[in-house]
Amino acid sequence: MLKKTILVRSLAVAFGGAAVLAAMPAMAQQQSGETVQRVVVTGSLISRTDTETAAPVQVLTAQDIQRSGKTSVAELLTDLAANGAGTLGTGFSGAFANGASGISLRGLTVGATLVLVDGHRVAPYPLSDDSQRSFVDVSSIPFDAIDHIDVLKSGASATYGSDAIAGVVNIVLKKSITGTRVNVEGGTTEHGGGKTTRASFGTGFGDLDADGYNAFITAEFRRQEAIKVADREGNDWDNRDWRLRGGNNISLGAPVARIDPVTLQPVSINSFLTAASTPFLYNPSGAKVNGSAALNPANYQFLDSNCNFNKYMSDNCIVRDTAGNIQPRTQNINVMAGFTKKLGADWELGLKASLFRRDSVNNRGMGATFSPSTFAGNTTLNNGVLTAGVNRIPSTLFAAGAKVGGGGITNNLGSAARLYGYIPGVDPTNTLDNTAKTTRLAADIKGTAAGWDINGGAGITEVKTDIKYSGYIDRPSLYAALNNGSFNVLGGNDPSILASVSPHFTNELTSKLNYIDLIGSRELMQLGQGPLALAVGGHWHKRKQNSPPAGPTLTGQVASTSAFVIGDETNAAVFAELQANPLKTLEAHLSARYDHYNSYGHSFTPAANFKWAPTKQVGFRGGIAKGFRAPNPAEVGNAGSFFTFNAIPDPILCPDGKTTTAGNAVNQCAISPPYVQITNKDLAPEKSTSYNLGIILDPVKDLSATFDYYNIEVKNQIVTAAGNLPGFVPTFVRVAPVPMEISDGNGGTFLGTPSVGTAAYALSPYINSGKTKTSGLEADISYKWRMGDMGTLRANLNVAHTLSYKQIAADGTVYSMAGTQGPSVVGGATGNPKDRAQFTLGYVRGPLDLSATMNYTSSFSTLDPSVGGTSCDSTGLDVGGRTYFQGVTQPAEYCRVSSFTTTNLNVVYKITKDLSVRGAILNVFDKQPPIDVGTYGNATAQTAYNASLHQAGAVGRFFSLGLTYQF
Repeated sequence: MLKKTILVRSLAVAFGGAAVLAAMPAMAQQQSGETVQRVVVTGSLISRTDTETAAPVQVLTAQDIQRSGKTSVAELLTDLAANGAGTLGTGFSGAFANGASGISLRGLTVGATLVLVDGHRVAPYPLSDDSQRSFVDVSSIPFDAIDHIDVLKSGASATYGSDAIAGVVNIVLKKSITGTRVNVEGGTTEHGGGKTTRASFGTGFGDLDADGYNAFITAEFRRQEAIKVADREGNDWDNRDWRLRGGNNISLGAPVARIDPVTLQPVSINSFLTAASTPFLYNPSGAKVNGSAALNPANYQFLDSNCNFNKYMSDNCIVRDTAGNIQPRTQNINVMAGFTKKLGADWELGLKASLFRRDSVNNRGMGATFSPSTFAGNTTLNNGVLTAGVNRIPSTLFAAGAKVGGGGITNNLGSAARLYGYIPGVDPTNTLDNTAKTTRLAADIKGTAAGWDINGGAGITEVKTDIKYSGYIDRPSLYAALNNGSFNVLGGNDPSILASVSPHFTNELTSKLNYIDLIGSRELMQLGQGPLALAVGGHWHKRKQNSPPAGPTLTGQVASTSAFVIGDETNAAVFAELQANPLKTLEAHLSARYDHYNSYGHSFTPAANFKWAPTKQVGFRGGIAKGFRAPNPAEVGNAGSFFTFNAIPDPILCPDGKTTTAGNAVNQCAISPPYVQITNKDLAPEKSTSYNLGIILDPVKDLSATFDYYNIEVKNQIVTAAGNLPGFVPTFVRVAPVPMEISDGNGGTFLGTPSVGTAAYALSPYINSGKTKTSGLEADISYKWRMGDMGTLRANLNVAHTLSYKQIAADGTVYSMAGTQGPSVVGGATGNPKDRAQFTLGYVRGPLDLSATMNYTSSFSTLDPSVGGTSCDSTGLDVGGRTYFQGVTQPAEYCRVSSFTTTNLNVVYKITKDLSVRGAILNVFDKQPPIDVGTYGNATAQTAYNASLHQAGAVGRFFSLGLTYQF
């Protein structure tokens, strides 16, 4: 509907750059005389239908959400066509913020998409994505409490302030409920795991117009069981043996990667030594066979009868991963209460209180192993103080005849030996039992005074995350127990011994954000063909983040478990917007915002938008906006984290990168050296400029379409110095040298002590450097076919196409990322496909409501140009750090990730007026995820699929059935 309507009374903008609330204007009339429902849309100061906006907005109604067949908000938003590279899904088991879920509009990471609740800012998740990017966890928001979700796909800092570079997701909760609604449903996957149960309840009373008030409460329970890696064994993407695909056997416990087709000799990528299903002792100084002591069976002592040398070298002592997750176990308990009261005249008070709790059990790897080489200790970082090599163990060799733990096991090899194997009795993974509690208290008041429409709001929000850690090893305690005979390497150990060797510990992290907002709006005068309307407002928020390191990591008792962030920020802002109709067919908006942050200073962000409708069938819209992202506490506060880049040879211990060169330390020829990420108090904000231009079409009744072009440039990006600052040469702090395998230059090795120790860490501060430019096209086409007694057919197509995605390094080098794995250094190398689309086809007739949704993701390259990935021959550039094709040329078929399409079906049938039944099938055709050898989003599970883009394929076909009763 393109006919311009007249703005009645004054406008109201919702707080802190929140969604603008407006008095309902006069309804536009279609030629047929039908009344068009007008709604408040995020990013606009005027209530309107979604196709009339000057900026592209996608609206998901409560009915759309129910028809999706999904059972969580995180699953729903993951399928958005505009959600791109850098998105954070719950299947990303190796994430710093695992268990949480964030949205990355237009592929600019979760830190560039602002998520609001009821148009207000809320506290971000206490664990940042990649320990840097703040985001709001959408996995804890309940379905039945949502009225609608607005997705503003446009830069919006002039209205909302920081973080709205790529757009805004505004989750609008219900304002009132009358009557009672009860819903129960359950579902499960076809292939095992993932059983889901959900129940919700909502009740309210009081008619706001008739009684002057409304009060309601909603509650929801949802539990989703884990899907284990073992539940999907046998699929190509969940098979670690790549030999039949031209690669290596990277199964746990496999010492032989493949057989060389020319020499017919076994080839190893782990020196023929790896922890297997049975612990064993190995004599590194024993006699050699074919130049290697590891090929001599006399140098092995297997500690039980389940494995021997022949089985081991035939890859028959494989360790089955029974603990790794494809999908974590989660449980949500959510409660929200609301009260709205008319105060007299035209003033109204709204109060909301909510508690959303999410429990999830996540893991980050398969099992802890004995350290067969010298343990150099843990590097710790605490309040800016770094310590390397804490609690190091001088030697882990067991002398000839010495006891190896308890149970009567001794070293019978006649020479000092190393111990290989998985540590029995401890949690088989590094497990994080995560409980996140999100609380929100909000008050809003609106009315008129002195000719102004007034909107005020205040809120207190907090996310508190309690994490229980298990599966981490206290190495000094373990080796003390082995040496004094109190720990049995075959298991059956006393719980007190296990508690000493693998201590369980907890950590509490909090993120708080409190806000106050005040908005006034009014018409100033008649100008052209309509009123000149003004809205002015102010916003204040105080944010605190207290995410300390877990206790045992402070002293190096166990290895570091995560990053830590301690800091705060205060933001005060004023903003204004003008709206006018200088011509009957032209609508113009000007807006500007001034923000002051105590962390860096101030930012000024203007914007201009227009909509021109020369006819009722055709309209045009466009705009230009400045944006920014303020440095957050993880970047300028008291914070730190550890990270690694792609494997490189140690510049001193293996300068030429060859394990066969005499004098090289063979296990230092492909290391991922640790860097310590440190903050920088002098950071400036990231800045953006965005343009959009679109066309709106309403050619016939019930057919509408929008086509939009966007162009965004982000500069002054906050990145780490390592790999981004020209001329940056890391200085590695090294531990004391210890004995290790040294190449003899003849294909063999000997145990020797090099001149220097291994790299413990190098410092890398945050800096402002580089740019990202992206552009694309988005389309939204809807059609409704009214067939009389035959019912109504509806169709909607939402498409996002990336034209260009470029990163420009500080030295001017341009890397084209569209359709590649890059930028792989953020968000789990989630991939950057050029096309994503969602097509929904629905049919309604009487009590039947049928919906089918198809989600499409295009193919993309597994190479990332920004890290040197320009050819399939450069197989060492697997950013996941895995070794599918180490030592061989990667087959061309694995240089691309195939396109992926899933279809979901949802059926609702009203049995009676009050009772309805719902059934859903997700991934109807049971499509398997395409293989992606470049992603590291689920590298800890060692599965070869993209957990952010193709999680539905790993889950497989899912069935659910539910009942809803309302009265």
